[in-house]
Amino acid sequence: MGHTQLTRVDETNLEQAKAWDGDEGDYWARHAERFDTSVAAYHAHLFDTVRIRATDAVLDLGCGTGQTTRDAARRAIAGFALGVDLSARMLDVARRLAETEGVPNAHFLRADAQVHPFEPAAFDVAISRTGAMFFGDQAAAFANIARALRPGGQLALLVWQGPERNDWMLAFGTAMAAGRNLSPPPVGAQGPFGLSDPDLVRDVLTGAGFTEPRFEDLTAPMWFGPDADDATAFVGGLLAWMVADLDEAARARALDALNATMVLHSTPRGVELGSAMWLVTAVRRG
Repeated sequence: MGHTQLTRVDETNLEQAKAWDGDEGDYWARHAERFDTSVAAYHAHLFDTVRIRATDAVLDLGCGTGQTTRDAARRAIAGFALGVDLSARMLDVARRLAETEGVPNAHFLRADAQVHPFEPAAFDVAISRTGAMFFGDQAAAFANIARALRPGGQLALLVWQGPERNDWMLAFGTAMAAGRNLSPPPVGAQGPFGLSDPDLVRDVLTGAGFTEPRFEDLTAPMWFGPDADDATAFVGGLLAWMVADLDEAARARALDALNATMVLHSTPRGVELGSAMWLVTAVRRG
């Protein structure tokens, strides 16, 4: 399960594959621990909620550098967890960490989960931590995932709520806009808010063969660094694409505005901003 060759990507996911297997994926790979720390409160809640038995086979969608896959595999001690992602670089980190941490039943596959031919009914549980929002064709993706789950199998998704509930996205976007009128990514479209609308998610999942989903409203502070300068360097690198077409003076103004935002949200624990996710759970109908 250690293949790196990407055999097929649906045409609706080609741009995502380019980004996640390019500079964006490389940045996430280099800062894996930071990204995992930023969503630690949500990660803990996911595993407090999902029921993974010792013998289960778990499918992790958009696994990135594999923290969710490794923790699922630790629970499925007599089974296994398979993490799937588009990024070869992040999967390299995931495999290395699984070996270093001694989790031999955590496996990784570079594939587009929207179209990959998983063995039917091969998995007991499917999970995703902020990965499922990026499918280009949500109906096709979740129908494919449903086929991979046995009847009665669990689905658990952590997905961002809308931009109005995520202070960090709005604050960073405003700073990096450098005075431009930039709108946040649209709700329901491929991107961070692709599954933020419960009505849309309900229609997609029930149409794909899942039971009526349950939505748990979660809020937690996102942690971005120990101090304002450190957090500015981290987020400035992550969002460098937003100012790539600006001149040097405008880029400097954007980073100054970002630093001011970090100063404003500095706490004794570090830089923290508010955020909100849905924990969406459903069951594969039999």
